[in-house]
Amino acid sequence: MGTTFESLLPDHEQFIKEQRIFFVGSAASTGHVNISPKGHDVFRILSPNKVAYLDLTGSGNETSAHITESSRLTFMFISFEGKPLILRLYGNGRVVLPNTDEWNKLVPNFDLLPGYRQIIVSEIEIVKTSCGYSVPLYSFEGERDVLLKWAVNKGEENLIQYRKNKNSISMDGIVTPIGVSLIEDE
Repeated sequence: MGTTFESLLPDHEQFIKEQRIFFVGSAASTGHVNISPKGHDVFRILSPNKVAYLDLTGSGNETSAHITESSRLTFMFISFEGKPLILRLYGNGRVVLPNTDEWNKLVPNFDLLPGYRQIIVSEIEIVKTSCGYSVPLYSFEGERDVLLKWAVNKGEENLIQYRKNKNSISMDGIVTPIGVSLIEDE
């Protein structure tokens, strides 16, 4: 049922491109485990062993905090339509903030959506598939535009303040790269 690979194969890449949602799992060495669903067209395959996604401003910033303390990161893609399959990518992640050399190299891969805050990059060590036979069928109706509208209405200055208040420190007290950058800017 389950098969392990050292890198993404073309079939894996095609499967990922067809999915409308993915999940990111992270954990620091102590504290809470975080699983975060991601929508919109933000995930990119940079090579068979390197992926990245454009991370949008949200009510927390746990993934960023976790990979700063412990770089472990897992992505999960699930087939809700068609042939059943679960695909997991296990790797080590890092945060890339705007206005850095690495950001400037990575950002052409993305359409910058309102509220973007960072890019999460992961070097993939293991690709694993499993059957997905018990995953129910769901039909895609469309993307929710609530977060994008919220970011546009908030405006850049208010987003900076929001990130300072909500995205600088994790729920377990870990300072995020955004938190560090905002402290340095003061």
